[in-house]
Amino acid sequence: MNPVQLDRLLTSLCRLQGEREWVEFKENNEAPDMIGETISALSNGARLRNEPFAYFVWGVQDRSHQVVGTDFRPADARKGNEELEHWLVRMLTPRLDLRFHMLDSGGKTVVMLEIPAALHTPVQFAGTEYIRIGSLNKPLKQYPEKERELWQVLNASRFEQGIAMAGIDADEVLRLLDYPRYFEMTEQPLPGNKEGLLAKLVADNLVKAGLHGWSVTNLGAILFAKNLSDFGPLGRKGLRVIKYKGKNRIQTEREAPGNKGYAVGFEAAIGYINNLLPLSEEIGQALRREVRAFPELAVRELVANALIHQDFTLSGTGPMVELFDDRIEITNPGKPLVDTLRMMDEPPRSRNESLAALMRRMNICEERGSGIDKVVFQAEVYQLPAPSFVLKDQSMVVTMYSRVPLKDMSKDDRVRACYQHACLKYVSNEALTNTSLRQRFEISEGNSAQASRIIGEAVEAKLIKVANPDNKSRKLMQYHPFWA
Repeated sequence: MNPVQLDRLLTSLCRLQGEREWVEFKENNEAPDMIGETISALSNGARLRNEPFAYFVWGVQDRSHQVVGTDFRPADARKGNEELEHWLVRMLTPRLDLRFHMLDSGGKTVVMLEIPAALHTPVQFAGTEYIRIGSLNKPLKQYPEKERELWQVLNASRFEQGIAMAGIDADEVLRLLDYPRYFEMTEQPLPGNKEGLLAKLVADNLVKAGLHGWSVTNLGAILFAKNLSDFGPLGRKGLRVIKYKGKNRIQTEREAPGNKGYAVGFEAAIGYINNLLPLSEEIGQALRREVRAFPELAVRELVANALIHQDFTLSGTGPMVELFDDRIEITNPGKPLVDTLRMMDEPPRSRNESLAALMRRMNICEERGSGIDKVVFQAEVYQLPAPSFVLKDQSMVVTMYSRVPLKDMSKDDRVRACYQHACLKYVSNEALTNTSLRQRFEISEGNSAQASRIIGEAVEAKLIKVANPDNKSRKLMQYHPFWA
């Protein structure tokens, strides 16, 4: 925040009447443990009162709110041999993006600490969660009714409601966000004045008004930022696209670190990815035409899923698309809320509901849960190996493979394709048969035994089961996924 914004915020805080659970005034007290406990209490109190930030202010009298100045200098303060700010961040769980500000108010020095509200769990200091009771910091566990209330609020809070940038004026909001694109994509007429523009952005929870001016929410920034780097940690959440030479990561050919909001940059990102995909020549009865080695619809669905379903609480990581000569790997941070074997039949679930809803309104994705069905269907149409869904330590990687003859597929590839084919048939109210699997793999009718062997491998792996056990004809045998 600049000096004008800080001065405006200080004035607003000093005008508050009575005790507040998210504001604390001190003159010169700089005891490290007291500061740590107060940060925990204020952060938790801010979440209880639906305030995006809490504030710890030095240089203002507690009762009168009169500016008296302070000798406290956070840059010089220490805990033992460690800088105070570094020590505070280390002792807080989860770690908070603390920001100290110094300002001059009528010739007197004021220090202001900006503290983000607790987001997913109560903030602890040295292993203990604190809350404000009157003017005192108290362990949260001693007040079970407060603890229940806080957890109820935290469970209802989501990443999208958090604040990406606060304390800015209306012109700065409109400079940071690509608001014409918002109105275009949501098919709304562009209002004729600034107040109308902001009212629409507020209605969709993209911006908020508060004591310290305007704030851009995480939802507004992640979707409509002209440059995500303007929003601090969100700069790491841009969609990265990397093209490698060959089948490994030794040599990078091209890299595009995404810096635009997802809605603003989605179509350009998909176009960029598709232009990097290899082309193959398809010969028809009369014409030759070039087609992509990977279905564009499947790529679009997987990229949209990676953006929407990621876990934004994981720091220092973001969605990524990596292109190799023989495959595409799409990585999104966080583990999925649905078992990877049940993605085609389970109802859709998203940890980022507001993000998903707005992206659906803008026709970037759908919330019906049929995106993975489309990916598997496109893989079958293009006669590609079945896509894989692999859980890593803190992420999920979806891989689409380029075309491989059936004879060169591994047993795992064959079984995965058979299982996904059974799922696709089941959700279409049909069943896997020897005939349908031969069509999936382009196996000739005279080689039905090969399809039977693949079905046997999938049954042995307990991924599919016989749907009509009373049937005595192997030719007419039908199969369902194991969960059906």
